[in-house]
Order: sequence, then structure tokens, then C-alpha cells
Amino acid sequence: MRFFLLLFFLLCLVKVNVYATERGALHAVDTLPNSLDSTQVRGLWKPLNKDSLFYLEDVEKTREKHFWRAGTEWVLIQAVPATFNRFIRKDPYSYITFKNFFSHLKLSAWKWDDNQFSTNQVDHPYHGQLYFNSFRSNGYNFYQSSLAAVAGSFIWETAGETQAPAINDFINTSFGGIILGEMTHRVSRNILARNRSGHNRVGNEIVALLVNPLNGLNRFLDGKWGKPVDKYYTTDSSHIHAVFDLGFRRFDAQDGEILQTGKNSVFGRLRFFYTNGEHNYKRPFDKFSVNLEVGNGDSTFFNAINVHALLTGAEFFKTKRGRHFGTLDAHYDTYNNDAFFYGAQSVVYNWNSDYLYQNGNKLNLSFGAGAVLLAAVPDPYLLFGDARNYNYGSGVSYRFKGGVSLFKRLRLSADYNGGYFHTISGNESYYFLHAAALEASIRIIDRFSLNLSSGYFTLESHYKDPKFADFTKKYPYGRASIAYNILF
Repeated sequence: MRFFLLLFFLLCLVKVNVYATERGALHAVDTLPNSLDSTQVRGLWKPLNKDSLFYLEDVEKTREKHFWRAGTEWVLIQAVPATFNRFIRKDPYSYITFKNFFSHLKLSAWKWDDNQFSTNQVDHPYHGQLYFNSFRSNGYNFYQSSLAAVAGSFIWETAGETQAPAINDFINTSFGGIILGEMTHRVSRNILARNRSGHNRVGNEIVALLVNPLNGLNRFLDGKWGKPVDKYYTTDSSHIHAVFDLGFRRFDAQDGEILQTGKNSVFGRLRFFYTNGEHNYKRPFDKFSVNLEVGNGDSTFFNAINVHALLTGAEFFKTKRGRHFGTLDAHYDTYNNDAFFYGAQSVVYNWNSDYLYQNGNKLNLSFGAGAVLLAAVPDPYLLFGDARNYNYGSGVSYRFKGGVSLFKRLRLSADYNGGYFHTISGNESYYFLHAAALEASIRIIDRFSLNLSSGYFTLESHYKDPKFADFTKKYPYGRASIAYNILF
């Protein structure tokens, strides 16, 4: 999964250079995209009319379905790692029997496992997106493919290993796999839609293959690889506004004082906002945003992975200056830094307001709250099994995002994410998470902008047992970077 994300980041950089001359400078685009905010790219495409919307839905419904191929790929995604574990690694947990399988079907058999953080919070969701795309790339819709991810996770937990089926693995693989699966499906479709122009078809196919390997495999099996695409791709109306940052940051995870005792490091960040237009809030993933941050000098190379996607929504009302709408979003979040690590999957309902003024000035506000389905938070007093040093819990999430854009050149934004989690598996405790950021971005020339930001992460723990001391982990930071903006 980590290799995939790094490769995706680098290939997107290559693809941006390919299409920079094709798309032109983004003078009409703000320098910082706002999550799930369609006003950021408004005016950059021709809106679809009602007939076009129905046509897109009809194209989705009439895609040819390959059940036997989808089922074979789904089975192989189970069989290949199981075979490797059994005959190459000779993992003692891989010697599964029918007795194990039938005993795992009991509700009482389900437990919480002891795998390390990256395995549970990153690798399992990536495995889940393979289950998802085995059907999505073979003509099935979002909901049918979601069932494939859930079924794949269940079968692996009950029949893939002799150890007890894991509650956390089932949630992470299913929910995380659906989020990452539809995200990679939409991005690869956006890339392949460019084959209709005949420009760099092989390059497009390679990038799309690496973003969504199963879709690339199936195009190869169908004899379509490198050739003009069918109407499922030619009717794609999506756009991606991407921002690539490279710069320096200063942070301190020990004393919370970045000026005197902080550490310096280089960091890179990829943010992109996907939209399929403003025509429909009912189709899942017609809007989503992705944030990926990497850097040296920290505890890990990958410091943040965030995918926030629209599930459904509705417009409430419009005024002369703005519009107000609600969205139900799925969130996949992972943070890993010198102070602490944190991973969660949640569902959040947001009230969004967009205001448009003269001279291209804009104001965006968003307030949200929802349920955290499962969160992993560190516990220095816990050693669960061989490798797990974190608690699992669920709770509530609350968020605020605001931004103002001035003269199509300057953007100021504020972002706060908070959460409360009560431990389900681990030492009895509860946690508060606070993540806040302020950022200023100014376009300096063409697609390039200068970004300055400051913020902090704070994790507070509270234990019921007095022998465990409560702790507060802080991670303040400051960043400066040059960003490259592109629409593709």
C-alpha cells in the first residue's frame, strides 16, 4: 500500500507535466482547493444538462458485466496471499481447516487482532479495494462492488487464517476498501477518458494501470489496452484540480515548542479535488478530495493520508449571493508523526455554504458532525499480543472548514477537525483529538503559488485505572512551500 501511494504520487507529477500544456494556465482557479467545494472549479467545464445526466446513468447501467471473470479475480485475491502464506512463508496461521472455518462463523469467535498499526489501518483497506475493483472494473456498479468488498473481507476473516476473525480487520477492509476502491476507479476513468483524443494513449494506460491495476488488467484481457475508449469513458465529465507542494516544515513532538527546540525537514504534499460537476448529489463519489503528505525527519515517510468522499446530499436553498447544501461524507484518515499515530474511518454530515461576490471573491463555510466507526489511537501502556500498542474505539467527529478567496489570487483558510473516542478494545480509556490549521496561499505566476501554513495536532488520553497516567501528545508545525496547480 505504501509503495502504491508513493508510486501514485510520482506518476501524478509526471502526468501533470504531460497535460499542463494541453489544459493551459489556471487563472480562474483558486490556489488551494477546498474539500468537497464545487465552487473551486466552477466555470472550468460546461455543466451537463438534465438529458446528459440521464445519459451518464444509462451508460453506467448498460456496461457489460463479466460475472465469471469478476468472480475469478475476487477468488484469486483471496487465493494468492493464502497460497503464499501456506507454501512460501509456511505461516502457522495459514493451515486452515473446515473445522476452523465453521467455528469462525459463530459470533462469539470474533475478536480484536494484534497486528501493527500500518497493517491494520493501511494494508487492509488497500486489500479491500482489490475486492471492490474486481467487480467494479468488470461492469458492476458502486453498490454491487461494495458488497464484493464486504464479502471478500468476511471470507478472508473466516476462511483465510486459523486465528480468530478480527472485528477491526473486517471494518477496515470493508469500509476502507470501498472508499479507496471507488476513488481509484474514478481517477483511472478520468485518466483513460483522455484516450479519446489520441494523445499519449500508452502513457495514459500505464498511469491508469498503476492507479487501478485490476481495471488495467481487464482492459488488457479485452484487447482494449492502448486503443480508443468506449462510451463509458468518453462520457466521463469529471475534472481533477491537483495541487503539488514541495517545501520545508518545522515541528516539535517533544516540548510543543517549534521555535526553540523544533526539527526541520523537507516535505511534499499532493492534494486533489475530484468533481463530476454540480448536477447531482445523489451518486456516491461524484465529489471527493484526497490529501497525501510525505516527508523526512519524522517517524515515518508517509505522514498523512486522507480521503473524504461524498455519499449523498441535497441542496437546501439558494440566495442572491450563495447556496446552501448538505452532504453525507465518508472519511478515511491516517496520521503518523513523531508525536503519535492515529487512524479512523467515519461518516460525517456537513452543512455547506458558498457565497460568491464581485471580482471572483468567494467565501466557503462548512460545519460537520458524525460517527467514528472505528479509530486506532496509541496506548503506551498496552501490548496486545505481539505487535499492537494502540487501542481501538469509536465515538463522534466534529469539523469546521472555512476559506475566503480574493481576486482569484489569494486564499486564506482555516480547518479544524476534532473527535472523541471511547476505547472498545484495550485499556479502558477515552481520548480527544484536535487538529487545526491556518493556511495562506497566493498565486505568484501562472500555475505556481506560495503557501504558508501553521497548525497543530493534539491527542489527550484519560484512563480509568489510576496506575496509568493520563498524557497529552502535541505536534505543532509550521510550513512553507511552493505549489503547482493543475486541472486534468
